[in-house]
Amino acid sequence: MGSPTFAVHPLEALVAAGHEVVAVVTQPDRPAGRQRHLTAPPVKVAAQRLGLPILQPPTLRDTAVVEALSALRPDVGVVAAYGEILRPNVLAIPPLGYLNIHPSLLPLHRGPAPVAGAILAGDRQTGVTIMRLDRGMDSGPIVRQVRTDLAPDAYAGPLTDELFVVGAKLLVEALAEYAAGRIVPQAQEHERASLTRMLKKEDGLVDWSQSAIQIERMIRAYDPWPGVQTSWRGQAVRLLRAAVLNVGDATATPGQLISQSGQRYPLVATGSGALELRELQPAGKRPMDGAAWLAGLREREGCFGA
Repeated sequence: MGSPTFAVHPLEALVAAGHEVVAVVTQPDRPAGRQRHLTAPPVKVAAQRLGLPILQPPTLRDTAVVEALSALRPDVGVVAAYGEILRPNVLAIPPLGYLNIHPSLLPLHRGPAPVAGAILAGDRQTGVTIMRLDRGMDSGPIVRQVRTDLAPDAYAGPLTDELFVVGAKLLVEALAEYAAGRIVPQAQEHERASLTRMLKKEDGLVDWSQSAIQIERMIRAYDPWPGVQTSWRGQAVRLLRAAVLNVGDATATPGQLISQSGQRYPLVATGSGALELRELQPAGKRPMDGAAWLAGLREREGCFGA
């Protein structure tokens, strides 16, 4: 069970390891892009290429869908960003349950946005957890877990993909041992749990009264969606890369473009510190170097987000 591009990694790994995939369950085709063309989920495209049976139920709440899944008689289910919470009647189908690939060091950053959560928190480490699903939100016992350093310049999109590559390998390594009963899943330390929530478009709107550190983390955490947005003189601007500087004008208003001698990139005052905009994208234009954007300004007085 999976849907987005990074969920293709475990599917391919399972097939390459010789496991029989009795079905691939993914989300229905949906409109995408400016033209709103009906588009298949990446996992469906991969399953077609691999010649695997595909199910695309609009919901798993339908009794007929649950019966169809039961008729497959799977030994175990694998879940990788499927997009729907599994109800008890679905959880009960495979005798070995469902193993979920979660890109965080559970019990930290449970929920739908674990990679963004780790970046926003300023974590120095992240990782991947293989856990057995239960009725809670990512609260099931841990089968395997691996740690990795979280680079201070990591972006959520590429990092998520990297973690699912690691998770696919970890899953395949653990699956046979788990099925044979040689791995006993370990309960999580629930008292240490932290939760993430589904991201919304408005999460990417910059509040310049926040610290430069937090805004810079947002730029990396909300890549590729929802992205980080502000405005300059009424025109939307997307922030793509930035650096935190412990300089600035104490009298500057948060969001104000700071003018300094020898300045190459736009420097913006925040609630704490200043943010140097290395790359940005004005509405309707291609991404551009921050220095080029600054050089093209006729008037440098003003505030972002005003």
